Amino acid sequence: MRVKAELEPDAEDAAPSADMITPYDEQHYITYLRLLDAKADGADWTEVARIVLLRDPVAEPDRTRRCWESHLARAQWMTKVGYLRILEEAANEQNSTLH
Repeated sequence: MRVKAELEPDAEDAAPSADMITPYDEQHYITYLRLLDAKADGADWTEVARIVLLRDPVAEPDRTRRCWESHLARAQWMTKVGYLRILEEAANEQNSTLH
């Protein structure tokens, strides 16, 4: 990991959509986990956006909803694709230190 994960980093309006792990992703690993936990628990998206993403769903409902959807989609991508990238990177680093 190149960037330290933070407990409550500032969330951009949209999470990355690249097919690779970005520094933003690394900084937001905890955010993604919190979003996935909240989704699994059936939490109301407005409360999750307020608590996890530090957004105001009353003052900016559309912007907040897009932010929450984007970050949740990225969190779900991390569970299906992103973690494989992390494993591949770790294996490549390990192999390069062995040779």
